[in-house]
Amino acid sequence: MSRSQIGVISFPGSNGDWDAYHALVDSLGVPVRMLDHRERHLSGIAALVIPGGFSYGDYLRCGAIARFSPIMDSVREFAIRGGPILGICNGFQILTEAHLLPGALLRNQRLRFQCRWTHIRVEQNASPWTTGCDEGEVLRLPIAHGDGCYFADSETLTRIEDAGQVIARYCDASGRVTSETNVNGSLHGIAAVANEAKTVVGMMPHPERATELLLGGDDGRRLLRGLLDFLSVAV
Repeated sequence: MSRSQIGVISFPGSNGDWDAYHALVDSLGVPVRMLDHRERHLSGIAALVIPGGFSYGDYLRCGAIARFSPIMDSVREFAIRGGPILGICNGFQILTEAHLLPGALLRNQRLRFQCRWTHIRVEQNASPWTTGCDEGEVLRLPIAHGDGCYFADSETLTRIEDAGQVIARYCDASGRVTSETNVNGSLHGIAAVANEAKTVVGMMPHPERATELLLGGDDGRRLLRGLLDFLSVAV
């Protein structure tokens, strides 16, 4: 890990890129390289974070324009090689638009922007991003999105459920998944999903905004530290 960096990609309109930088560098002491969306080379990058924000102003459709940025060709190659990728909020939307993750993110069920703290229950810890968590563990993280309703057709939902690709669901503080805890109307209460290899993860809550008690909570460290444990074994 000492000779590798985590890459944080900035698109026009990104607003969570420096939050991710702060969480990784200042809270966890991880070397980070900020990557412009026009870059094409990922040499020395051990993992990627695609941050939240409003890439390209969310024009056309959230993440639909960012998927065509020059760096995305390299992101696809990185994913094919098994490189760990975390897409947060808009980053999740970009990954679905780029077909690196199944499903899509639609307008919130109540058609309102949701900005508040919520709870998620970790369903799968086989991913590099959740290896530091226990299955069934409840994390308290903030959300900030207007298009976070996870949707997939019934065949896809069955496939990802059976394959263990659902990484987390919205829940209450005790871990119960109910319609009341589903903050945006996501099918099956899904808050985070992974690819088949579980190396690429997209999640709507913001772990990078929950790494210090001063910010209101530090459960996000559990997710980000899991990656560090994974990389220390992999390198």
